[in-house]
Amino acid sequence: MAHWFRMSILALIASFSWAGQGGTNERIFTMSAAPEIVESGLLQFILPRFSLKTQVRITLVQAGEAADVRLGEHGKPVFSRFGRIWRMQVHNSGHGGVQKFSDWIASDVGRSTIIAFTVEGSQAFSIPEEEQVEAVAITMDGNVDMGREVSQRMCGRCHVVVAEDRMNAIGSTPSFFALRGLPDWNERFAAFYALNPHPAFTQVAEVTPPFAQDRPSPIVPLEMTLEQVEAVLAYVSLLKPADLGAPLEHQ
Repeated sequence: MAHWFRMSILALIASFSWAGQGGTNERIFTMSAAPEIVESGLLQFILPRFSLKTQVRITLVQAGEAADVRLGEHGKPVFSRFGRIWRMQVHNSGHGGVQKFSDWIASDVGRSTIIAFTVEGSQAFSIPEEEQVEAVAITMDGNVDMGREVSQRMCGRCHVVVAEDRMNAIGSTPSFFALRGLPDWNERFAAFYALNPHPAFTQVAEVTPPFAQDRPSPIVPLEMTLEQVEAVLAYVSLLKPADLGAPLEHQ
């Protein structure tokens, strides 16, 4: 009994000490967003990617509730849609996770992630003109070896993903080398699961919704994680682009 009492007192002291030191969990914070942003699906696309990069988790709360970050009509411009600029307002700037998100969404990687989000195959959001910066090369930090393995195993049934397999794919499907030669190759690969025909048979954990019960995958589905998507991007970034000659348009 005495031992239990001493342990309880020590635990209580430790909890007060932690609180006194500002014991905030730097790996989780809250966010609210305008209904139009939530309903668009953008947050479902970008937040898991941010969490994958930083190990910081964001909890969405209802608009109007207290939150560390708000996406709406006030604050710093972050993205736009249909001519309307959406802004970010930070209410807890001293929080480490909030600062990481503020840095990420303003970075080239964050902006590319926003641009990569599509609705029915079309880019849904853009960066406000006054916030646009000159394009720079983006370094992919995924696991290249994993990307090659995943590409061969999951994408090789249709695409040529390595030179030695050029005879084992569907002829009408562009190779990874041809796709790498397109100006927007990184956006296409980052959001490939939203581009036809991939939504019919592709599932990305924590990003894509489950298949409708009345519309199951017509083939053995591709089931991937965001880490694997990042790895494929890293692998493709190192491929030598095919010489496409005249501009080609295909998905």
